[in-house]
Amino acid sequence: MTSPSPRSMPARTDGHAARRAGTRAAVIDAAVRLVARQGFSATSVDDIAAEAGVAKGSGYYNFASKSDILEAALGEGTERLRTTLASARDAVADDERIDAMVRALLAAVHTYPDLAKLVAAEVFRAEREWQQSIGALRAETISMFEVELTVRRPGEDVSLLAAAVFGATLVAGLEWLVFQPDRTLDEVHASVRGLTAGL
Repeated sequence: MTSPSPRSMPARTDGHAARRAGTRAAVIDAAVRLVARQGFSATSVDDIAAEAGVAKGSGYYNFASKSDILEAALGEGTERLRTTLASARDAVADDERIDAMVRALLAAVHTYPDLAKLVAAEVFRAEREWQQSIGALRAETISMFEVELTVRRPGEDVSLLAAAVFGATLVAGLEWLVFQPDRTLDEVHASVRGLTAGL
């Protein structure tokens, strides 16, 4: 009996890789949903697998622990947010960049509500194993605002102001999600713009 030709192997390998990537993504999304809804401690890997609609062992096959699942989610979220904010920033004139980034952050909160809730709930809990990753997401976002504020306020320490812009935008986005879902993006953006005008 002859072994399969080398040409037939990549298709099988690619199919396996695609299935594994799909399972991994489903597990990450399920973990973020559950932790945002019921908290980290109340969520088990088995819960995550059930929510994702995969076999119980799939969580541990793809990740070493529950913390690793959230580390992966936060890493992907950071990269996605960086790309979103950079695209918004680069699409407008210099004096419109902060406003464009605020709008893009609000839109991201609305598009990825569970991740936004997770970040808001967990960002100050220093005891978490994945605190460094959630801190990186926060720091990456704030630093992008800080760069733009430094251009407008040369010589000033704008780190706290940048954190305030990020915080105000995140809180406004969460208020929109949870308590005022009938608002439009334009309305929420206009409210935050009232705080950031003149920066």
